[in-house]
Amino acid sequence: MTRGKRTQAAELEVRLLREGIIESIHHVEAVVCDDRGRVLSVAGSAETATFARSSLKPFQALAVTKTGVLERYDLSDRDLAIICSSHQGTTEHARQVFNVLWRCDIDPTALQCPVPEGGHSRLQHNCSGKHAGMLAVCQQCNWPTESYLRRKHPVQQLILSKIAELLKMPGEEFISARDDCGAPTYVMQLGQIASLYAQLASGENLDMERVVRAMSHHPHLVAGEGAFDTELMRLSSGELVSKGGAEGVQAISRVGEGMGLAIKALDGSKRAKHAVAIHLLKQMGWIAPAVAESLSETYMTLDRYKRLEVIGELSLL
Repeated sequence: MTRGKRTQAAELEVRLLREGIIESIHHVEAVVCDDRGRVLSVAGSAETATFARSSLKPFQALAVTKTGVLERYDLSDRDLAIICSSHQGTTEHARQVFNVLWRCDIDPTALQCPVPEGGHSRLQHNCSGKHAGMLAVCQQCNWPTESYLRRKHPVQQLILSKIAELLKMPGEEFISARDDCGAPTYVMQLGQIASLYAQLASGENLDMERVVRAMSHHPHLVAGEGAFDTELMRLSSGELVSKGGAEGVQAISRVGEGMGLAIKALDGSKRAKHAVAIHLLKQMGWIAPAVAESLSETYMTLDRYKRLEVIGELSLL
């Protein structure tokens, strides 16, 4: 990631208004980068570090596209979409994950993600698609499956090498920790996440194009009915690719234009990151006013007494 003369600007504020009176305030930072890693605009700091969490899933999926898994096991765009997903554990979602494992001749007991609270199968965990993808790569490459979550396992090293290659930095410089599902996740600057998403939808890489196509053609598999990522991708008609992560992380690509947006709500608020995403996408002209209005009704009007309001804007560099 390269930087301009100034990468620090005022943060955005998300205010919870109860009948027009401020009750709570969230502080949010955001960065827009191009596919060369240049910071184009910022609110807060492009250097703010956070675990990327599930916003990494489209790039973890590159291990699948790079190793010939899709071709060997005849996996579809639906399968690739569920590999990139943070799904809701519905019957459709669980069946799609099972389809990946079945086609790759992997028993579902090989999954090492947890059984979700209230669920009865690891297939229902929101990260089960990602885990199925990792296991599929192990099957393709004849790597051990019982240790696929270890940081030094070949599948995790392959994933890290692809991310490091995109960010043009040595893999050993990344700080990692366990995500809630047990897989490694990495600390990144907001500008680095934005740069990854700019590259994702730039149209310059066939493997990333396949990921974009799968996610944009099957948004209901990427998250689920009523989920922000799904609704944004549906309403933008394939012009945007969106993938959130826990603890207030949100990342969005503008397809075909080599631009990426990364957002971090500093207190980890989901409602704040969604409100800022809508506010900035409208400000930048990435979504039409009618789309912004529809999203605002769903994600910024909380009930008859409460609504969210975003104060601030991106500063150009």
